[in-house]
Amino acid sequence: MFGQLSHELEINVPASEAWELYGTLRLAKLLEEDGTLIQKFEVTEGDGGIGTILKLTFPPGTPGFTYYKEKFTKLDNEKRLKEAEVIEGGYLELGFTFHHTRFEVIEMDSDTCILRTTIEYDVKEEAAANASYATIDAVAKLAELAKNHLVKNKASKDTH
Repeated sequence: MFGQLSHELEINVPASEAWELYGTLRLAKLLEEDGTLIQKFEVTEGDGGIGTILKLTFPPGTPGFTYYKEKFTKLDNEKRLKEAEVIEGGYLELGFTFHHTRFEVIEMDSDTCILRTTIEYDVKEEAAANASYATIDAVAKLAELAKNHLVKNKASKDTH
């Protein structure tokens, strides 16, 4: 059973600033500092570029799983596009055969961009009931967290 979910959030910062967060490991660091979506992240391979593998550990009580590893499969700084695929744990333990996330930062004008996240997944028929674990909620929270961080940093830059 194949599925696709997407989320968009407009943010009043230049696309280049948003990409400095989304296109790097700073995004995972921000998530870890916040602590509500992930408890910790570890780089198990790579330096943040294509082929980098992150182990994300989730807070106790997170429905479905305690951790997963994801691999950056695409990183295009010109198009401001990053893709990651779950390669161990998490969704794969719940009967998913594929779970892929695409992050895009789309420039609207010099001071505005859109954070677009798309999740694609495939679940084995016998595990179809677990498809509900594929949700846009976490990436929506991630986008809001990123937006708040970026706007706050922009405001502090503007006052200096």
